[in-house]
Amino acid sequence: MMTKFIEAAKSKMAIWLRQGVSPRRLALTLALGFAIGCIPVVGVTSFVCFAVAVALRLNLPAIQAANWVAMPMQVALILPFVRLGRRLIGFGSSQPFDAGALLHSSPSVIISRMGSLTGQAMLAWLVIAIPAVALTTLILTKVLRHIPAVAAAELGG
Repeated sequence: MMTKFIEAAKSKMAIWLRQGVSPRRLALTLALGFAIGCIPVVGVTSFVCFAVAVALRLNLPAIQAANWVAMPMQVALILPFVRLGRRLIGFGSSQPFDAGALLHSSPSVIISRMGSLTGQAMLAWLVIAIPAVALTTLILTKVLRHIPAVAAAELGG
């Protein structure tokens, strides 16, 4: 039963890969999907991937697959992104984040603090994501050129 599932998945993946996508374009798609999947705002990555895929005419199944692979890292990276963002900005509260105190604050304070934390995390994500996408695209392009189904798309086959 599992073998049939794996074979069906391989077959579908081969069809997606043969949809005229060059190794470079597929590498960019996967790199963007993975980077977007790490955005430190839970609940927006699938929509952002969809919008980027449509805007740049990228392979939608491939970008969403990379997004889904990255999702476990998204949650794990939120706190490091907030910390890095705080260092990049160079200001803000020097006190450690206290969720308990925040829960007893007014809604406006909670919204303000969460907005600040989100902004810090997004800044850090952006600083990391841009070079990461460029480097990942270069590496994946070289790797994908060694996969016959993908290399054939580049040659027009």
